Amino acid sequence: MFTGIITEVGKVLEATTAKLVVAAGKVNANMELGQSVAVNGVCLTVTAFNERYFSVEVMPQTLRLTNLGRLRPAEKVNLENALALGGQVGGHLVQGHIDATGKVTTITREAEAKRIKISASPEVMRYVVDKGFIAVDGISLTVADTGSNWFGISIVGYTLTNTTIVDWRAGTLVNLETDIIGKYVAKLASARSGTVTRRFLQEQGFLVT
Repeated sequence: MFTGIITEVGKVLEATTAKLVVAAGKVNANMELGQSVAVNGVCLTVTAFNERYFSVEVMPQTLRLTNLGRLRPAEKVNLENALALGGQVGGHLVQGHIDATGKVTTITREAEAKRIKISASPEVMRYVVDKGFIAVDGISLTVADTGSNWFGISIVGYTLTNTTIVDWRAGTLVNLETDIIGKYVAKLASARSGTVTRRFLQEQGFLVT
């Protein structure tokens, strides 16, 4: 589990179909073998590390469903250590399980902030609400406005300069994870509007198979 508050921006050293090697420093200080780390919002398992870099394994499905498959050496990535029990939740609860990718469509300046519009599929947008949370490349952000197939965010200076957002351009592919609480609410609401099935009760933990 993560919070969407980026620990640091790392740099890709090696990217293959089986692993990523990332240059980093801050996240390594609280790292252990087998521990989870979020790379552009994707929860991955640490297989090796020292004070200068860490390695993680990646599965083919992860490469297909996220922007990790497009990473190349020297590219920057957002990094976050897993949340420790009792730690601060500065953003919102982020699982590191990407729902889909979206695409940056426009970036405009608004006073000291930047307004960014991101396209997303209807399957993602059903869980996106105005003033709600969404994780974009692992960054906890507040939704400023929405359309049928897009949402907007407003970025202030600190977030802009301390994440990979500073390098985003129109066409940039980003990982999207919607708020887990919204997903549960939508599922429960859907179940109540229809028939409560044995499968639903099992999925919610009321029945043991």
